[in-house]
Amino acid sequence: MQVELDVQDLFYESSPSTNLSTNLNSGETDVRVAAETWENWFSHWLEVLQPHLPPAPGYEIGLRLTDDTEIQSLNAQYRHQDKPTDVLAFAALEVDFPQSPEMSADPLYLGDIVISVNTAQRQAQQQGHSLPTELAWLATHGILHLLGWDHPDEESLMEMLKQQVILLETTGIAIDIEYEMS
Repeated sequence: MQVELDVQDLFYESSPSTNLSTNLNSGETDVRVAAETWENWFSHWLEVLQPHLPPAPGYEIGLRLTDDTEIQSLNAQYRHQDKPTDVLAFAALEVDFPQSPEMSADPLYLGDIVISVNTAQRQAQQQGHSLPTELAWLATHGILHLLGWDHPDEESLMEMLKQQVILLETTGIAIDIEYEMS
């Protein structure tokens, strides 16, 4: 399966010295996830999610790593919540996606995932794991949203979290998440 991933790392490109110093103060060295690593992760994840994918010769996804300021602006514009969030997903597909023969030769664009590295850093510290682990966790959440998964209630949220753990395990990332219903 072919996966085309467009990684836009605006967080580190905008002011690398400022952003990295935050990480260095917490004892971490350069914690950027390389574009090749992202591509490997997304390829593994989409292979696992194959039963949930519309048939296509390949898939295209946009991934944008940004800061709290930009994600707050997007969150206000698209979700009417004027506050930063960790991840936003902008799906390109409708639930009942019509397939035509002309479309079957091109990669299928699934949508865009936007992650706030600022929020991911805070959440990684709170959860006691690395920033790359948190970024991968948020990316799996975003990819599931692109494929139509949602969590309007506790039960569907737990199913989604379990699927995220499975996806991370396929790339060798172990994460400890509580599944108990509250």
